[in-house]
Amino acid sequence: MTEEGTVDPRVQRTRRDVVDAATELFTSEGWAAVTHAEVARRAGYSKATVYAHWPTRLDLVRASVGQICGTSEHPRPTGDLRADLITALLDFADDLSRGHLARVLGGVFERAGSDPAVDEMRGQLYAEGAGPLEAILGTHLPEESVEPCVALLTGGVLVRVAMQASPATPEFIEDLVDRVLASARG
Repeated sequence: MTEEGTVDPRVQRTRRDVVDAATELFTSEGWAAVTHAEVARRAGYSKATVYAHWPTRLDLVRASVGQICGTSEHPRPTGDLRADLITALLDFADDLSRGHLARVLGGVFERAGSDPAVDEMRGQLYAEGAGPLEAILGTHLPEESVEPCVALLTGGVLVRVAMQASPATPEFIEDLVDRVLASARG
């Protein structure tokens, strides 16, 4: 900290570089790749510097999840429920298909229940991903229908891409959205 209470720009740059390196490792190679030695190497700092700010691997991963959630972009809603859901789910499917989101979620799911910090990250990732869908649905459906619809929609895409290793095509997503909306409207 400087005398004025602001963070020294060199410290800010170090933090940014290290978190960028950790996030790139996490999204490209998964949780196991995020080690102090590899993050330090990629960021261009000593391991001692990395350990000083992030004493554990979990600290590095938590910083990565924070960056992922803080920089994620979602399609802007237009007010057309069906179209907005399809667009949002196609975006989710694309993130899963490219692998980076699947690696992040897989690492967190694998360690869920092992540490409250991991469970906090799981909640943070869920809120970031489900929040836009909840907002879209919340403007069109009764409150009690929102959570089940989000689970059906995201679960359908997750199963299709991650479990069945099949593409979530626009046709698949359109059919999924139509079925969920029909069930919600009863």
